[in-house]
Amino acid sequence: MGKQLRNSTAKVESKLYGLHEASELVKQAAYAKFNETVELAIRLGVDPKRADQMVRGTTVLPHGTGKKVRILVFAKGEKEQEAREAGADIVGADDLLEKIQGGWLEFDQAIATPDLMSSVGKLGKVLGPRGLMPNPKTGTVTFEVGKAIQEIRKGRVEYKVDKAGNVHVPIGKVSFDVSQITENAHAVFSSVVKAKPSSSKGKYLKGATMSSTMGPGVPLECTTLGRHVE
Repeated sequence: MGKQLRNSTAKVESKLYGLHEASELVKQAAYAKFNETVELAIRLGVDPKRADQMVRGTTVLPHGTGKKVRILVFAKGEKEQEAREAGADIVGADDLLEKIQGGWLEFDQAIATPDLMSSVGKLGKVLGPRGLMPNPKTGTVTFEVGKAIQEIRKGRVEYKVDKAGNVHVPIGKVSFDVSQITENAHAVFSSVVKAKPSSSKGKYLKGATMSSTMGPGVPLECTTLGRHVE
């Protein structure tokens, strides 16, 4: 552990923090020369191996992510024009399929109209593992491409429980105000709590931390938080 990380870790006490206090501490503990991303890691009381306990969803962060997102849209005809007018960075169909199959992946979010999903679906092995595959559950397979683009620009983030039962979500940058980080974090917790599967029994929010890219994890008080956002 480097000296800077040791000094940052020493600022975190052996206790559970509320969102506002944790946001302040994450900003104080950040030490990298770049504008670090702030992330939430939430441990859920679900069994990801069971289809009825898969936690997945989206939420719009009130203050955005602080990141310039490159949006790609698979569309043709009127929807292609709609995507361009809405501010998509890359728009196309067969030409994009060929580029991606050739290894090109210079984008952060992908949207597709339903009529093209039979072709886009063939990219599942390439896009799926990278979290780039359009999915109707996250609103990225839709004919309302303009609306989807606007939501992503406003700060919509996706989350999905991993094999270990954890959810990781970016909630901003360390350059954000404490109130902006706090409100973004609250939006994510509210969404995750609402996404609780009916088949999940027992404690749902088992633990959570907030951290910056290089900084230490700050443990969060989930019991009170869970009641507050429900």
